[in-house]
Amino acid sequence: MLCALIMAGGKGTRFWPLSTEEKPKQFLNLIGENTMIQMTINRIKPIIPMERIFVCTGEMYVNLVKEQIPDLPERNIVVEPEGRNTAPCIALSAMVIDRYYKNANMVVLPSDHLIKDEDEFRNTILAAHNFINDKDEAIVTLGMNPTRPEVGYGYIKYSDETLKSNGFRVIKVESFVEKPNLDTAKKYLREGNYLWNGGMFIWSINNIINQIKIYSPDIYNSLINIKEVSENKLQESINKSYENTESTSIDYAVLEKSKDVYVIPSNFGWDDVGNWEALDRYRDKDEAGNVLVGKSKAIKANNNLVISSNNSVVVDGLNDIYIIESDGKVLVGQKSNVANIKELKNIVL
Repeated sequence: MLCALIMAGGKGTRFWPLSTEEKPKQFLNLIGENTMIQMTINRIKPIIPMERIFVCTGEMYVNLVKEQIPDLPERNIVVEPEGRNTAPCIALSAMVIDRYYKNANMVVLPSDHLIKDEDEFRNTILAAHNFINDKDEAIVTLGMNPTRPEVGYGYIKYSDETLKSNGFRVIKVESFVEKPNLDTAKKYLREGNYLWNGGMFIWSINNIINQIKIYSPDIYNSLINIKEVSENKLQESINKSYENTESTSIDYAVLEKSKDVYVIPSNFGWDDVGNWEALDRYRDKDEAGNVLVGKSKAIKANNNLVISSNNSVVVDGLNDIYIIESDGKVLVGQKSNVANIKELKNIVL
C-alpha cells in the first residue's frame, strides 16, 4: 500500500510580494489555472486515492488547504504547531499516517514543484514503491539529471552499484552534497555522476520511523507518544511535543547517515519553481516574449515579466523589465535583477 505526504508549510519568500506569509506560493496560481498544491495533488491522484494523501502544513494554512482541496479528509491534514524543517515534519506525518495505514509505504513530495511529464513521474514513483516492497529497509530518493551548472540545488552523488525496478535504474547513493558554487557545479556536470536533489523520497513508514529513532533520537522521543494517543487528544499531544523536536532537515538527520539509500535518475521535466526566473521560463509568452499575468498588457514592448494581482498594469515601449503588482505594492526593475526582489522587502516595508 502506498500513501503520499505533501509538505505544504513553506513561506515562499522568494516569490514576494506575490507570495506572502499569509498566502505562500504553494497556494498561488503561478504556472497554470490551478494552484501549486492543487497541481501536486492532481498529479499523484491517479495512483494514490485521496483517502491516502496527507498534507502537512502550518495552522495558519489549514483553511487554505480545506478551501483548495475540499475533498481531502480533515484527518489527513497534519498540523505543525510551528515550522521546524523537514525532519520533524516527516517524522510527525509518518507517525500520524501509521495510525491509519499500518505497514504502508510513503512517498514524500514538496507542494510547490513543477513536473512536465506526469506519466513518467507516476511511473517513477511506482518503480520506487516496487523497489521498497522488495527491499523494505531501503530509502529511495529521486534525482534529476542536471541540464546546467545550477548553484541553487543540492546534489546527489551516486556510485556504480546499480539495480533495476520496473525498468528504472536504482543506484546506490554515495553522498549528498550541499548547494555548490559555480565552479563546483560545473565540475559535477563534467563528472556525470551527480544528480539534482529534488527533495522527493519513498520509504516504508516503519523504516523511516526506525531510521529517525536511530539517527535522530531527540525527534523520535519527542513525538513517539502520538502514535498511541486517542484521536480527540491527537492535536493537543502534537502541540505539546513538537516544540521539543530539533529543527533540522531530513537530509542531515537521516539520509546522510543511513546505510541503505538509493536514487532513481529521473527525467520527467522537474523544476522547483523557486524564483521569478523559473516563472519566466514556464509561463506562456506573447509574440514579443512578454510574460503577462493578470490585468496586464504590453504595447511595443519586448521580453518583459509583468504580474498583476489587483490592478491593471500597462507596459508601453519598454524592454527587459519586470513589473510585479500585488496588494498595493508595485515593484519595477531590470529583468536581469528579478532574482534580487526578496532583498527589496525591508526597503518597501
